[in-house]
Amino acid sequence: MQPTTRALMVQGTTSDAGKSVLAAGLCRVLARKGIHVAPFKSQNMALNSAVTRDGGEIGRAQAVQAQACGIEPTVHMNPVLLKPNTDIGAQVIVQGKALADMDAVGYHGYKKVVMGPIMESFGLLQQEFETVIIEGAGSPAEINLRENDVANMGFAENADVPVIIVADIDRGGVFAHLYGTLALLSQSEQDRVIGFVINRFRGDIKLLESGLDWLEQKTGKPVLGVLPYLHGLMLEAEDAIDVQQSAPAEHQLQVAVPVLTRVSNHTDFDPLRMHPQVNLRFVGKGQQIPPSDLIIIPGTKSVRSDLAFLKSQGWDTQIARHLRLGGKVMGICGGYQMLGESISDPNGIEGESGISAGLGYLQTSTVLAPEKQLKQVSGTLTMPGQQPVAVRGYEIHAGVTEGVKEDAPVRLADGPDGQFGLDGQVFGTYLHGIFEQQSACDAILNWAGLTATQTPDFDQLREQGIDRVADMLEAHMDLARLWPQWADRFQR
Repeated sequence: MQPTTRALMVQGTTSDAGKSVLAAGLCRVLARKGIHVAPFKSQNMALNSAVTRDGGEIGRAQAVQAQACGIEPTVHMNPVLLKPNTDIGAQVIVQGKALADMDAVGYHGYKKVVMGPIMESFGLLQQEFETVIIEGAGSPAEINLRENDVANMGFAENADVPVIIVADIDRGGVFAHLYGTLALLSQSEQDRVIGFVINRFRGDIKLLESGLDWLEQKTGKPVLGVLPYLHGLMLEAEDAIDVQQSAPAEHQLQVAVPVLTRVSNHTDFDPLRMHPQVNLRFVGKGQQIPPSDLIIIPGTKSVRSDLAFLKSQGWDTQIARHLRLGGKVMGICGGYQMLGESISDPNGIEGESGISAGLGYLQTSTVLAPEKQLKQVSGTLTMPGQQPVAVRGYEIHAGVTEGVKEDAPVRLADGPDGQFGLDGQVFGTYLHGIFEQQSACDAILNWAGLTATQTPDFDQLREQGIDRVADMLEAHMDLARLWPQWADRFQR
């Protein structure tokens, strides 16, 4: 099968093999060559999501890939998003809007139905763009998930697109992963695979060459590239929490984030991870919150159950002690709701109906409602004793919070947001992405005790990360073999 200008699908032997990064890099390479390209992922399972300009919700990986293409993200780039709310169930979001909560068995049967909007979205992108870079999900060789598959080969067969398979050599077993994955596919699916990519290689390529020759001989498929390990790469993780940090400065602000069971949009903390003056520590189950200047309670898909989890870990008493010692506490989205007096779920939106007592540091109360708030926002942020600064972000929440006053710390075009408590020691806001703008990040870190801030430009760091991947692909992949019609643009 010869690839066409219409689409190319990136599948992986495992989760975290490098599909999202490879897809983003290919998007940037093509965009730099003047090719009108868009990303696509038929089905994404992640608690990290982004809001499109028209108020839809998609996976953050596709928003980053859209940035790599130099275009605005739309709901059609990720028509199905699954947001887990239990170990066996998830909220199903179709073309940007929440449809229903389903358990795994129920959704497995529903996939026959959801293929319709998936193909509709893919068709719309094909009409608008010269080519589409498609990202698979997990592995195409999951035998128990093959029936009604919409995320990997089931979609590839339906859409009739060529596939490349990427594997992570850094974890070991790369030849078994690639050979075994191909062997578990049907003949028509094997025919659809046009080559392999080996990711995160360290060492001398000469030591790998005999293995590459063996793989090509056994499978009849070319190795299209061996990609080196990129140390310190700044690119948002699709779902797993990234703990790598930038080189530290001499004096640092100590920031702790308790990791909730359904923590969402932990990419909020990427700007802090990359800040040389911040030592960001994620606190897991069974761990004590370390001595800190600032504790940030993150967002969550299941706010009442995660509030109960927070209390079960003893983190509520540790937060209280931290405040008595003069520390600062911030809550984002679900964390903001927890800082109030109560959270009520009369309709059972996130589980069993009922009401939970909050931590009581803010004079607010939240009622969970069926209609989710999805919007990009901008305005001003005023921290205690400081002048207003520009702020931007996005909101994703099912709660309606009462008690917010006109003089709230965040002033947006559609009204006030957030609140201070305990004479300015506690701060809550609905804004995800609040640290991505230098002015807002500086203001919050100053409030928390950091002076002479040296906040890096996060947008620039993200752009540099995408460019690093694209540069690597141009140097180490046979791109002309993927797109022979544009071979003259890929001269090395």
